[in-house]
Amino acid sequence: MAEGRSFASSSVSRHLVRGLVGFGPLIAAIVLVPVVGPVSLLLVAVAVPAFRGCPTCWLIGLAQTVSRGRLRRSCSGGVCELEASGTFRAVE
Repeated sequence: MAEGRSFASSSVSRHLVRGLVGFGPLIAAIVLVPVVGPVSLLLVAVAVPAFRGCPTCWLIGLAQTVSRGRLRRSCSGGVCELEASGTFRAVE
């Protein structure tokens, strides 16, 4: 991922709402194909902006939103490490 690129939202609840706005029309588009035909795939156009690209981008954003302020990346000597900050404890 490019440096500074973030798919995170300002809060987890806001990100989950974006997921509902994205997954709802995406699922409806697939389910409605037998009923209304390929026209239902136009609902995918609603999902893409909510996902900021694709469902994978939304999942990456969820991980970024949850970990915001809890994990810190530091790089030195060509080696990068993730460090826990604050009260968050990494699972080993």
